[in-house]
Amino acid sequence: MGKDSFKLVANNKKAYHDYFIDEKFEAGIELYGTEVKSIRMGKCSIKESFIRVEKGEIYIYGMHISPYEKGNIFNKDPLRVRRLLLHKREIIKLDGKMAEQGMTIVPLQVYFKGSLVKVEIGLARGKKLYDKRQDIAKKDQKREIERDYKMKLR
Repeated sequence: MGKDSFKLVANNKKAYHDYFIDEKFEAGIELYGTEVKSIRMGKCSIKESFIRVEKGEIYIYGMHISPYEKGNIFNKDPLRVRRLLLHKREIIKLDGKMAEQGMTIVPLQVYFKGSLVKVEIGLARGKKLYDKRQDIAKKDQKREIERDYKMKLR
């Protein structure tokens, strides 16, 4: 496993459905040993998680990391609040953008970059119901075109 190898652990597809993603950032995450072992086994979920900036630091809430099976007293609470590791200027930038109306920070995916656990976070604007309907209609049209194209090739 080289330094630039990439292994996806968890993906938040719902974020792309509910939000327009304006910018993406890569953040490290502060974890304990048994949590890293559990993530290596793929026992991580970010479906219900969200991110807040508090006192100049950035935290992720609701990220579920199942307890490590072979861990004993060293296992931590699966839903504990975890600190994300970003440069101070990035945190200030995100905090300033969040002050704008309708902006939020959502986790997009958790992955290994080499031996480090990284979280991709996105600066997002909420979608309205009609935006979601337009996206669904576009996906359906694309699927129809691909289906027709495959039929013509046969």
